[in-house]
Amino acid sequence: MSLMMDDATLERFKQQLEELEAELRDSVEGKADATAPVQVDSSIGRLSRMDAIQSQQMALGLKARQQQALLRVQNALKAIANGTYGECRRCKGPIATERLEAQPDAVFCVTCAERTQR
Repeated sequence: MSLMMDDATLERFKQQLEELEAELRDSVEGKADATAPVQVDSSIGRLSRMDAIQSQQMALGLKARQQQALLRVQNALKAIANGTYGECRRCKGPIATERLEAQPDAVFCVTCAERTQR
């Protein structure tokens, strides 16, 4: 079991992460049309093609961010399975429950996260 976290709290985080994983997976898989290559055909004008390319690039960026979020969620679920959920990866201290409430896939305590961002 993770640091100072009771079974009910751990189960609640697990359920929350599993729901988030399903939501992200559905979203990533649903981006196929928006990220498909823009077809070069003469029926649309140059500006319309540029708009389509811009939309495609924005969709690709969003998909990449969602894939990264999905990976973080999956890693949090693995941490629950191996008993390290709620443990800071840097200092090995506990991650505050309040932080996990706000960001259930957090891997650093607040202090270490602030150091990482500097």
